[in-house]
Amino acid sequence: MDKVVASAAEAVADIESRTTLAVGGFGLCGIPAVLLQALLDQGADRLEAVSNNAGVDDWGLGLLLGAGRLRRMVASYVGENKEFARQYLAGELEVELTPQGTLAERMRAGGAGIPAFFTATGVGTQIAEGGLPWLYGPDGSVSKASQAKRVETFPTAEGPKEFVLEHAIVADHALVRAWKGDRHGNLVYRHAAQNFNPVAAMCGRTTIAEVEHLVEPGEIDPSEVHTPGVYVHRVVALDEDEAARKRIEKRTVTRLMTDTREMT
Repeated sequence: MDKVVASAAEAVADIESRTTLAVGGFGLCGIPAVLLQALLDQGADRLEAVSNNAGVDDWGLGLLLGAGRLRRMVASYVGENKEFARQYLAGELEVELTPQGTLAERMRAGGAGIPAFFTATGVGTQIAEGGLPWLYGPDGSVSKASQAKRVETFPTAEGPKEFVLEHAIVADHALVRAWKGDRHGNLVYRHAAQNFNPVAAMCGRTTIAEVEHLVEPGEIDPSEVHTPGVYVHRVVALDEDEAARKRIEKRTVTRLMTDTREMT
């Protein structure tokens, strides 16, 4: 089945307001920037986004955030996005902060058909005990907080240990970016861009992938496939400029030593 659509705009045209969106990437690495821009142009709002973070103020998910299109975020951290922090603290955005590994597993479990799982992460903290601020009121008070989660004791090699129950995440739509993909939707991610993209692709009822290099079925070695095409419903082939347009979240440089005396 050929899953390639003509444009990013066509790919996101049926995403409705008030739906849940899983988004791949970590910071600005591997984010589906072209699809997110198309969704911004499309106009859907009151969205719930599930992603490791919200990028930066003027790129990726930060664009939807800045335009007031997000009502809720499920994420691991606020990161470098000042508008994300401002909206959360001002009570304009509901935020469910989730440990990074737990978030990844919740998304993977959703794609694997596992409704819930137990993990040791968060036991003895507000993650398990409840009380984490999800939504602030206009006066700075907490108007909505997390509820206590079920904790069970299981035997381990080190003896009995407590684990907290976490529920899987299944999103209405998922947006991901791959380095290479074929017309059947098989995807390959490059280096660190693998991050949250595979689990985001798994947990979407409808998964849309933008790919930097579109190839024909059979050109990808099956052993190299990171996301099988069974999880992917639409593929958008990026042009050369779109594929090359990648932002660096934080650049770090080292002073070049030009004086040989500095090398001794």
